[in-house]
Amino acid sequence: MINKGQSIIFIAVIFIAAYLCGCKSENNKQRKDWLIDGKEFIAQVTPSKDGKNLVLSNGLVERQFRITPNVATIGVKNFLTSQNFLRSVRPEAEIEIGGIKLYVGGLSGQPIHNYLLPEWLEKMEADPASFKLVDYTVGEIKERFPWKKRMEWMPRDMPWPLPGKELVFRYRLDENALKLLAEKQTDSGKYKKEKSLGNEQVEYLKDIIAEVHYELYDGMPVFSKWIRVVNESKREILINTFKSEILAVTEPESVVDSKKKWTLPNITLETDYNFGGMSDESITQSSVSWSVDSLYDTQVNYERSTPCLLEIYPKYGPYQTVQSGQSFESFRVWELLNDSWDRERKGLGHRRMMRALAPWSTENPVLMHVSSSNDEPVRLAVDQCEQVGFEMIIMTFGSGLDIENESPENIDRVKNLAAYAHSKGIALGGYSLLASRSVDSKNDVVMPEGMMPRFGHSPCIESEWGINYFKKLYNFYDKTGLDVLEHDGSYPGDICVSKVHPGHKCLEDSQWNQYREITDFYKWCREKGIYLNVPDYYFLSGSNKTGMGYRETNWSLPREQQEIIERQNIYDGTWEKTPSMGWMFVPLTQYHGGGAAATIEPLSEHLAHYNQRLANLFGAGVQACYRGPRLFDTDSTKAVVKKWVDFYKNHRQVLDADIIHLRRPDGADWDGFLHVNPAGEEKGLLMLYNPLNENITRTLEVPVYYTGLSDIVYVKDCEGKTKKYKIDRDYKIKMEVTIPARGYNYFILK
Repeated sequence: MINKGQSIIFIAVIFIAAYLCGCKSENNKQRKDWLIDGKEFIAQVTPSKDGKNLVLSNGLVERQFRITPNVATIGVKNFLTSQNFLRSVRPEAEIEIGGIKLYVGGLSGQPIHNYLLPEWLEKMEADPASFKLVDYTVGEIKERFPWKKRMEWMPRDMPWPLPGKELVFRYRLDENALKLLAEKQTDSGKYKKEKSLGNEQVEYLKDIIAEVHYELYDGMPVFSKWIRVVNESKREILINTFKSEILAVTEPESVVDSKKKWTLPNITLETDYNFGGMSDESITQSSVSWSVDSLYDTQVNYERSTPCLLEIYPKYGPYQTVQSGQSFESFRVWELLNDSWDRERKGLGHRRMMRALAPWSTENPVLMHVSSSNDEPVRLAVDQCEQVGFEMIIMTFGSGLDIENESPENIDRVKNLAAYAHSKGIALGGYSLLASRSVDSKNDVVMPEGMMPRFGHSPCIESEWGINYFKKLYNFYDKTGLDVLEHDGSYPGDICVSKVHPGHKCLEDSQWNQYREITDFYKWCREKGIYLNVPDYYFLSGSNKTGMGYRETNWSLPREQQEIIERQNIYDGTWEKTPSMGWMFVPLTQYHGGGAAATIEPLSEHLAHYNQRLANLFGAGVQACYRGPRLFDTDSTKAVVKKWVDFYKNHRQVLDADIIHLRRPDGADWDGFLHVNPAGEEKGLLMLYNPLNENITRTLEVPVYYTGLSDIVYVKDCEGKTKKYKIDRDYKIKMEVTIPARGYNYFILK
C-alpha cells in the first residue's frame, strides 16, 4: 500500500517524467523543422517493388508517378501535414507543334475527380495519341546559369548549384499515335476534323523528343518543373504553345455559391518568366493560372468555377521555331508545398526558397547614390565610402552618366573612375532607363488595338533600337569594368504586333523574345559579377535586388514622418522578401520635392534624424540608396555613419537572415522585429524602436522558436550586459525592455 507521502512523490515523478517527455518531443519537433535545420532531408528517387511507380522524395514532400502504361503524377504529398495536394490525374505537359496540340504522358478513366484511389489506376489507360514514355534518368542538379559570387557582400557562402536530384522523363509518339494524328480522330473525338492531316503531315513528329524535367532540393519542400523539346527531324518545327504543368489540386475551400475572391491551394509558386512589378504576384500575368477544372463535375460549387487546376504556361506564345538538331526549353516553375497557413511561417518558407533559388540575392552591399557622375564628385564619394565602410556607389538617375554613349572619351573616363573606385575596394556602376520612355514610332512597342503599354510608352526590346541598346550595355560594361547596374523600368511584359522589328515576327513571339533578350543580359551580368538593382521581380533570372515597397513621393514628406513610414515599408516588405532583397531610399538632398523640411543636408545640422534613419535601415539589414553628393560633412557625422556601418558588418550574418515580425510601426507605441539565424553563433537580434517623446518600459513576449534555441537563451543588450532567460513551452521569453525617447534599443540572442 502506498502512503500519502509516497503518493505525492509518485505523482511528482510522473509529472516530471511527462514534462521531460514533452520537452523532448517539442525539442525533437524543432530539430525536425526544415526552417531551422533541414540537413537530414535528402532528395532521392525510389522505384516501387512492382516497377509500376516512381517516387521523388526528400522526407519533407514527395511527388509520386505511375510509369505504366504512361507517366502520370498520382500523388503530391507534404509529410508534415500528411496532406495530398493532388485529387486527379492529368497529362504531365501539353505541347502544340505546328498547330497540333499533343499531350505528354497522362492517364484517363478516373471515375470522379474529387480524389484518387490506387485501385482505380489499374483500370486507367494512356491517351493513344499522346507522347509515351521511352525512358527516364536520375542525376544531380545542374546550375541554371553561371554565377560569380561576390563573397565580400554576403553573410555566408551559398551552394550553387543547389544540392538535390533531377528526374527526367523522355517521351516519343509511337506508331499508333502517328496514325491517329494522321486520321485526326480518336475514340473521344478530340482530334476529329472534316479533313484528315495525312501521313506526310505528321511523319516528322516521330523524331520529336519531349522531355519533362523535375527537380527536388535537399532540405526544402520545393519542386521545380520544366519541359524541353528536341527536334531530331530533318525539318524546322514550330512550338506554338505549351503547358509545362497541369496539376489538378485539392481545393482548400468548397463553396456552393459564386465567389469573387477564392482561397487558393496552399502552394507558393515562383517562375523565372516574371515581369511587370516588384512582387512575385506578377507571375499571374505572365505564366501562372489557377483555372477552372472542366472535368470536375462533382465539385460542390454550383457553377463549377472553383479555381483548382494549376496550369503553367506563357500567356502569349512562345511561337518559337526550332531548327533540325536543336531544342527548345521552357521556363521553370517552382512549387513550395506549405505546411501551414500561418503568415509568418509561409513567409519564412518563401524567403528560404528564394534565398536558395536566387542565392545572389543574399549579396547585400552597403551602397550610395552619388548625385553627379563628374570626376570630382565621384572621387569624393569613393573616398568617403572607403572611410566609413560603404561598399558600392551608383551614379544615380540625373547624375549625367550616359551608358549609351560609346565614344572612346566617355568609355575611357568611366573606366578610369571604375579603376579608382576598385583601388579603394569600392564597386562602381550607374543607372540606365529602359522602359517608360519613348524612342520613336518605328522602335516603340505597337500594342494591339485597345491596349496601352504598361508605362504609357516603351520601346520594343526586339526593335532595331532595342537590340542596339543591349549591344551598348554589353560593350560599355565589358570595356569600363563597372560592376553594378541600376536598370530602371525593366521590361514590363509589353506585347508588340509590329511586323518590322527584326527580333520578333508577330504578337505571339514578341513577349517571349523580349524577355529572353533582357534575361540573357541579366544572366551575363551574374556570370561577370555585375550587381543588378532592378525595380521588377527578376530574381530568378539573375537580378540582385528590387524595391522594398515604397512610394517615391513619400521622401518629400517632413523628415519625422519619413522615419515611421520607412519602418512600415520595411516591416511590410519583409513578409516575402529577405532584408537583402529590397532597397529603401534616403534623400540626403532633395528628391521629388519637400525642400529643406524633407532632406537631411546639411547633414551635421540634422544628425539626430540621420542617426535614426541609419538605425532604422542597418537595424533591419536593409540597404538604402543614400542619394546626395556626400555621406558626411563633419567628423561627428562621419562617426555616426561609421558606427552604423560597423554595426551592420559586425552582425551581418544575423541581420541578413530572416525577420520575425513583432509589432508594426504606427507612431503610437514601440515597434520592432526579431532577426533569427539558427545556423549562426548569434541566433537572434532583437531590434526595437520608440517613436514617442518619452522613454518607455515594456514587458515583451519574444518568440524565439526560429532561433533554434529551446531551453536557455543568453541576451546581451547594446551596452554589453548579458542576462539568462528560460524559454517557456511556447518558445517565448518574457523581457522587460526600456527604449529611449525617439530612439531604439537592440539585443543579441545566443
